[in-house]
Amino acid sequence: MNFWERVTGSDLAGDWRAFEARAAALPDDYHPAWEQIKIHLMPHGDFTGRNLTPIVDGVLGLLETTAADGQSAEEALGDDIPAFCAALVGDDGVKDYRDRWRRQLNRNVARKLSRLEG
Repeated sequence: MNFWERVTGSDLAGDWRAFEARAAALPDDYHPAWEQIKIHLMPHGDFTGRNLTPIVDGVLGLLETTAADGQSAEEALGDDIPAFCAALVGDDGVKDYRDRWRRQLNRNVARKLSRLEG
């Protein structure tokens, strides 16, 4: 990937078109689950969403495999899609923008407090 693709995100657009094409090939009962997965994973993405690409690829692989085995979306993912997505990103996995803001705020407050004490 060259600098221009990284700046414009054109490489990601191609990846997401491929993901959407793979999702469109899934059975109809998987489509609402796919939409929910995207909604619950996006807050964990960085500015570009580049960190979510391997996770989304893995989820689609799981959905394609379970669909080929004849399982329904609920059998594959369970009935709690937000919990499924939270388990995907994990505690030490992908951090969202709120985590970064929280760390920055805590760092700034600690710095200001140390100046007052010293």
